[in-house]
Amino acid sequence: MIEVREAVKKDYPRVLELITELAIFEKEPDAVEVTLEELERNGLGAEAIFICFVGLYDGKIEGISLCYPRFSTWKGKTIHLEDLIVTEKMRGKGLGKALYDKVLKYAQDQKVRRVEWVVLDWNKNAVEFYESTGATIAKDWYLAQMDQKSLDNYINR
Repeated sequence: MIEVREAVKKDYPRVLELITELAIFEKEPDAVEVTLEELERNGLGAEAIFICFVGLYDGKIEGISLCYPRFSTWKGKTIHLEDLIVTEKMRGKGLGKALYDKVLKYAQDQKVRRVEWVVLDWNKNAVEFYESTGATIAKDWYLAQMDQKSLDNYINR
């Protein structure tokens, strides 16, 4: 019933739908700016900067996990799990765990020293799931971000 594989070009319209669904779940319905063309250009081919896995349930894409390489000055090569998304109706059926496991196996195959991601503090189910797998949730680090407008303002000051 569950299959997880690397995304191919025909999967990306559905990938974008799931990204939009996640934005709605995270109370940011207007935050998605990425386009289908950007996803395809950056996720496919020899120049890909991320890998996307799709999770199928009964042959239909119901989840994704998207990750990419990073480098830590302390650890060396790492993998960042940007998002793990499962449609609301499919939560609790094992698809999220299958996608998570795929990323962790991919990271192990890449011989990285760490896999990292962020999780919203109010997403208690996700926090509990990650902790149950042995992940550490760092509560003493702040996430810092600069959006495009802030970046432009800073550089052009």
